Amino acid sequence: MSTAVSSPLYAAIDLGSNSFHMLVVRHIDGSVQTMAKIKRKVRLANGLDKNNQLSQEAMQRGWDCLNLFSERLQDIPAENIRIVGTAALRSATNVDVFLRQANQILGHNIEIISGQEEAATIYKGVAHTSGGLGRRLVVDIGGASTELIIGKEFKTQALISLSMGCVTWLDHYFHDRQLTQHNFDNAINAAKATLQPILAKYTQLGWDVCVGASGTVQALQEIMLAQGMDEVITLPKLKRLQKQAMAASHLEELDIEGLTLERALVFPSGLSILIAIFESLKIESMTLAGGALREGLVYEMISEMRHSDIRQRTIDSVQKRYQVDIHYANQVAKTALQLLAQCQPNQAHAAQRQDPLLWISEAQAPFLLQSAAELHEIGLSIDFKKGGEHGAYLIQHLDLPGFTRAQKHLLAEWIRRYREQLTSLPEQHALSNQSSKRLLRILRLAVLLTHRRDVDLQPLVTLSANGDAMTLSISQAWLEVNPLTYAELELEANRQTDIGWPLIIDLI
Repeated sequence: MSTAVSSPLYAAIDLGSNSFHMLVVRHIDGSVQTMAKIKRKVRLANGLDKNNQLSQEAMQRGWDCLNLFSERLQDIPAENIRIVGTAALRSATNVDVFLRQANQILGHNIEIISGQEEAATIYKGVAHTSGGLGRRLVVDIGGASTELIIGKEFKTQALISLSMGCVTWLDHYFHDRQLTQHNFDNAINAAKATLQPILAKYTQLGWDVCVGASGTVQALQEIMLAQGMDEVITLPKLKRLQKQAMAASHLEELDIEGLTLERALVFPSGLSILIAIFESLKIESMTLAGGALREGLVYEMISEMRHSDIRQRTIDSVQKRYQVDIHYANQVAKTALQLLAQCQPNQAHAAQRQDPLLWISEAQAPFLLQSAAELHEIGLSIDFKKGGEHGAYLIQHLDLPGFTRAQKHLLAEWIRRYREQLTSLPEQHALSNQSSKRLLRILRLAVLLTHRRDVDLQPLVTLSANGDAMTLSISQAWLEVNPLTYAELELEANRQTDIGWPLIIDLI
């Protein structure tokens, strides 16, 4: 009788200036699976005096937290553990006092990393968990430092760690707890002055997409979603949230829909820094990254995960976990991409000429269609009758590194509708409405045309589009000897046409 071997566990601990975080994962089936996330507000930076000495109270809060973390570390091999300290511990003149007891509590040594190394590791965490084309600007607002990195794929091209953070800015500019225009202006202007030395270099390098990798950005996104906005952060939305914050006269009275009590104390200071970054670098939009420092530490420990295609790695792992017929999934994907190329060959280039931001979004369309095709049958592992519903639920709730929240939502809605019943798509923010609708129609046709699951038995077709009207040209002789496909195509044409998406079957 064979004994199964457990997948190895890894732990990354980040001793931040505001919070201590612990991430425990396991490496299985070519992916990283989160097993535990533990977070405690320690507010180390709040315990630094004017001479950068950590107070006894702040150190004790840190030691108490590490006592909790130490229990979980006992189950993990020493070589699979990485513990780092960041800005507050970098600047503390009595850091050796803190480390002496902290190392003893954990049974492992804590590494105080430089600002440059912190920025580089944050970028690795983003690169391993976030998709996107072209060059990316990564922004991470911590408790006592802010990292800004420009890179492409897994390589950084510019990185900096600046001495400003949501805890230090709280102490400097909101110490009276007043949420006034005066305090916000001072905080924003001070952040702009801190950013000034890097503006020329970063502006000259430029970027295609901007992602935020901090608790500040996550909190902002949660607020916007709670208030019915989409997940994309823009300067007008930040200004709107500033007005909401200023409606409360005191910090303790801050009450914004979607803002947690845990985050409320440092929200105005983090918001001020982000507004300054948006205005100084003229950022048009920002989305939330899938990971940051802790994820970067984890992925660096797992050598097999380095520098691989994030989104394809995610697809492969999900297919394996839910026993997808990979050969057939590839057949559907290839067919769908061929149909897409026939009916909108220059869509991304046209979008680029109209709007660079739209181009970044629309350029994702082929990969999103391919991903939906490769995953459309995952719900069958639960049940055939409601396979689409089960598949949509899984996509919506699985951790899918490389895909944004908006992209996951759109994939789920496509997979919900990949066969039989067809309804209009709900509001989404991953692609233009025309593209999202067209790609769903193409996915349904690709599944229908490949239903015999054999490339040699698949018909040759041509798909053309004119606005919402689509025409599928197919051999009448072939359909006459494949009556089931003929009937299904006629039914599909009726379904699409009935909801206002005209589809014509052209017999040739």
